[in-house]
Amino acid sequence: MPPKPRIVDLVLLLLLLAPSARAVQMHEELIRIPWTQAAPNGLSALLVYADLPGKHPLVVITHGTSRELEPRNNITPWLFLPQARWFARRGFVSLVVIRRGYGSSSGNPDYLGNGRCPQIDYEGAARKSAEDLRIAIDFGSKLPPVDPARVLAVGISTGGMATVALTANAPTNLVAAINFAGGRGSSADHDICNSDSLVAAYRNFGRHSRTPMLWIYADNDKYFWPEIAQQFDAAFRSTGGQDQFLHAPAFGEDGHTLFSHGIPIWSPMVDDFLQAHNLVLLPQPLPEITPPNIPPPAGLSDRGQQAFRGYLTLGPHKAFALSAHHYASSVAQMTADDARKDALKNCNRLAASDKETCSIAFEENSPAN
Repeated sequence: MPPKPRIVDLVLLLLLLAPSARAVQMHEELIRIPWTQAAPNGLSALLVYADLPGKHPLVVITHGTSRELEPRNNITPWLFLPQARWFARRGFVSLVVIRRGYGSSSGNPDYLGNGRCPQIDYEGAARKSAEDLRIAIDFGSKLPPVDPARVLAVGISTGGMATVALTANAPTNLVAAINFAGGRGSSADHDICNSDSLVAAYRNFGRHSRTPMLWIYADNDKYFWPEIAQQFDAAFRSTGGQDQFLHAPAFGEDGHTLFSHGIPIWSPMVDDFLQAHNLVLLPQPLPEITPPNIPPPAGLSDRGQQAFRGYLTLGPHKAFALSAHHYASSVAQMTADDARKDALKNCNRLAASDKETCSIAFEENSPAN
């Protein structure tokens, strides 16, 4: 019998397919994946899927690595709730996994013990990360709503490189994989320690990778800019790796945030990839999550009201702060207190130019006392 996930939190949302259709439940469960190398807590994970008949392909999604230590320690799987919902609305069972040593996942993190610049073992670190993905795939494949024969892997940044490493020693049920802005070793904008070693790692992965892949890098990515990304791709392909490389348009101030905040941009790219590999599961995606009917704080601009509606759809722990002319939020934090502190910090940074002070307006989806 497969191990049962320990449900830490459970959210049930209703999606209306059509006025005459029955409601479909969207399950969102925070779980733990047991593993001896991640004892005692296991791997923190988020399971998201629509309550549809039959069994459905599994998609395992994993995160990147901040340049700062604090965000690594505080990352939660709720951070990628919108991306998990994107795949769930297309009929996948989504499993967001936090790798060893990040957030509340136990074990030795993949960003330590790999030497100092320039003696950094990029390939070894990525392969270590891929072990976590393999464990998550094995666990997720045994869950009741999952079709164990069809698995998709998706990763961002260090998680993207881990996904490439996974394809170099692929589970038999891995049918496709997506690398968003994959890489390691970015110490500052447009600065990578020993980039030749990083390129060599991709070359070595390509020797054994035969899983169909989609690679997406934004043209203004400051971690892995177009020239270095093309070197990764050329090295991977030179030894037999199979990928479709796409340049996404410039996004925001740093295109490295495309996966997190640019869903409308990458959505058609991924939809086309899924169609090309027979992974279109529904005639059309289920409707997007709509926010609850909660009035926004007074005084918000139209843009602020739109941001607030988006905030209402996101998972815990979260807070919304504002001043007379500014607002900011913090979501997917480890605790409610972390969310309040981060929302105030974000808002006060914006409000400082107008000599304003922010206060918490909402905690979770309720007005602050």
